[in-house]
Amino acid sequence: MDFEMVMQELEALGKERMKKMYIGNGAHEPLFGVATGAMKPIAKKIKKNQPLAEQLYATGNYDAMYFAGIIADPMIMTEADFERWMDGAYFYMLSDYVVAVTLSEADIAQDVADKWIASGEELRMSAGWSCYCWLLGNRPDTEFSSSKMAIMLEQVKNTIHDSPERTKSAMNNFLYTVGISYLPLHDKAVETAKAVGPVEVKRDKKKSSILLASENIQKEMDRGKLGFKRKYVRC
Repeated sequence: MDFEMVMQELEALGKERMKKMYIGNGAHEPLFGVATGAMKPIAKKIKKNQPLAEQLYATGNYDAMYFAGIIADPMIMTEADFERWMDGAYFYMLSDYVVAVTLSEADIAQDVADKWIASGEELRMSAGWSCYCWLLGNRPDTEFSSSKMAIMLEQVKNTIHDSPERTKSAMNNFLYTVGISYLPLHDKAVETAKAVGPVEVKRDKKKSSILLASENIQKEMDRGKLGFKRKYVRC
């Protein structure tokens, strides 16, 4: 399938209800409003195709950009490619659920995510923390330095309440993910989450959300999910 065919198929799958929901979360035109599950049959036909992914991502169309993440080949993407994708990620559903997810399947994931966390830019920081959530929830614990993860937990404890809104949300998710998916620091994550307490995330034109990682960790433990790892990161 070429670029034109994919764009036509995505447009045909668009639903007004989904479009409104995406716009409510921060997307803007152009977009079609395609449910992510509806993209799977097209993705199966294409599998990985980096040149096509680049064409789709460059459109600025939210649905095309999301689909680009599904068919991208992270192992051949360079740091410059991921930086370019982040430059185009204008709201959190792109930064955290397209770029960060794609990065998490690359060998350079931790190096790039570390730079983003240190960048001071809200969505880059959010993508960096989110990338670690995808990594920790999928890869073996042995792939991570427990001393580095402990330092990151301390960073969350000391900075989360003063961080930008989307970054707060990703940092809170990092706390939760370490608590459930990274067994070497489970106890430290629980202790840190309790020390952090409730995190208020303010949202444009919506009521603030109150996030409580300690409560979410306990809920997942009660469900027997301690040590949970996803089989796949991308759909």
